[in-house]
Formats: sequence, C-alpha cells, structure tokens
Amino acid sequence: MNPLVLVAESSAEIAHILCAHLEREGLRAIVAVDGQIAVDLYYSSQPDIVLLDLKMPRVSGFSVLTALREAGDAPVIVMSHQDDVPSKILALRIGADDYVVKPFNVHEMVGRVKAVLRRVRNVIHASVLRVNDIEIDLVSHVVIVGKRERPSKLDLTLTEFRILAYMAHFPTKAFTRAELVNACIPEGDTLERTIDGHASKLRQKLKMAGIEGFLESVRGVGYRLVQIQ
Repeated sequence: MNPLVLVAESSAEIAHILCAHLEREGLRAIVAVDGQIAVDLYYSSQPDIVLLDLKMPRVSGFSVLTALREAGDAPVIVMSHQDDVPSKILALRIGADDYVVKPFNVHEMVGRVKAVLRRVRNVIHASVLRVNDIEIDLVSHVVIVGKRERPSKLDLTLTEFRILAYMAHFPTKAFTRAELVNACIPEGDTLERTIDGHASKLRQKLKMAGIEGFLESVRGVGYRLVQIQ
C-alpha cells in the first residue's frame, strides 16, 4: 500500500492543493483542519508522514508536534509563515524532521515528502539482514528462515540471536571465539568455550528449520557463516 500522508493544514485551499499533488505522485493523503483532529487522525490512521501547519486552530502546531512525538515516530515536516530562527530551533528540538517556510513551492514540498520517506525506508531496510534464506530483524529480534512461500520463525535465545546477527553483518568472515564472546556475551566473565555450546544449539535449530551447513567451525579459529548456493 502506498504511503499515507496526514496533511494538518488550517487553510482548506492549501490542503486541497497539497493533497492533489501528493496523490498525483502516487501517495495517499488525509486532511486535518485543526490540531485536535490532527492528533486524533494520527492515532486512528497511523500515517507514514505528517505535514504540519504550526498555525492550527483548537490545538497549536507546537502542541500537536509534541503530542505526535509522544505517540510515535512518523516523520513530521513543519509548515509555517514564521521564518525566525527560534521557531525553527524549537520545532526541530521538539522533533520535526524538516521545516518549510510559507509560501512554498508545492512541487518542492512533494519532493521533500518523498525524500524523507526514502530516508525512513532506508533506515528500516538497514535494520534487516538477509543471508541465504535467512532474514534477521535487528529491531524486533525476529529471525525468519525459508523461502518466501513457506517462511518460518526461528526460536532463538538472546545469545543465539546476537551470535547469528553479529556474524551475518560479515558473511564468510571467520570469527574467533574471543571476538564472539566480547560482542555477544558482554554481561560478565565468560569462557571462550561457552561459545561452542551456543553455536551447537544454534546450528541444531538451523538444521531443524532446513538450513544445513550454514554455520561452520573453523579449526583453530572459531566460526563462520557459509554462503549457500
């Protein structure tokens, strides 16, 4: 589904123009005519990005921005006639991702929206590692194995997840046991051989999920992941 833009704008004319251009670019758009509606729509619609007019009735733009930042992390582009430095600093400090002074070029605004959405998408993609038929979500700590048609979730302990994720950043590199201990079990004194137990259990769980030969031992060193053709 295409990204949803919440246009929180006190001017119906500006809101209409923005929505028309956003939709022309393949985005979806909804409008909030005052601050309270903007907050309510943010909760109910969960937009991917917000265009926020600072001069909103009922609830001020700064108060709306504060409420949005407390409620979630969707990017917010502030729109304002206020071109003074203190207003810009305050908006950015509260959590705005961009600040655009009115009047603005609507094509430039749409370009800014798409640029911010690309940055957010890149951050999300960077939080997911894919090696062979294994997908590792570094944010939710979920590991999915198998082809897209028949995926399954791998049930790992925290240490097993850390080992797999750490090694997946550098596929085919040979990791020493000491390196894996320092990176994946930093909570206290741990013998290097402890890694062998975790690696054995991780290898067994991968095998049960149909992934064999992925985690291999490197004699005299430790372990590495193998790119499976």
